[in-house]
Amino acid sequence: MSSNVPDGVASAFQAHDAYEATDGGYALTTTTFETTVTATADGDSVQYAVTVLVPTLDAATVEEIGDVLAESWEGTLTRRLEEAPKATRARVDLDAFSVVEEGDELRIEYTFTWSNPTKAVEIAKTFAEYVEGTYVEGIVPGYEYESPVSSLISEASQAGEGGTPL
Repeated sequence: MSSNVPDGVASAFQAHDAYEATDGGYALTTTTFETTVTATADGDSVQYAVTVLVPTLDAATVEEIGDVLAESWEGTLTRRLEEAPKATRARVDLDAFSVVEEGDELRIEYTFTWSNPTKAVEIAKTFAEYVEGTYVEGIVPGYEYESPVSSLISEASQAGEGGTPL
């Protein structure tokens, strides 16, 4: 965590059992996809960046998929992920949102400013959980999936009384 972050921000992350401190911020431990949250203070405001790494559709499948499907899937996922602030119990205006393809992964980032560190930590967690749920809901039927996506599908089908979110 940056040294210019107020003590209250660090305390909020440390008090939350879903986060573990890392060299560059805090890792969320309750989701399958790698998620890191950082905070940067600028005067009285604190900006939070939530970064989630997910596999591209092609990287998640055993068999190869076509370029058209890959592009349309990514576009649809991006549009759906933009709605994450609506999943929070707060009115969150994003400072920035991006989905960037980096090799076999998509780097999804939400940036927002919030005054209450305890609530900001919850908002960050909600964003990461929204990414995971939206990703699983967007799985294309008819393909065999690699881990960790195959595990997420299995968990979703068990939790959903036998049906998947497809």
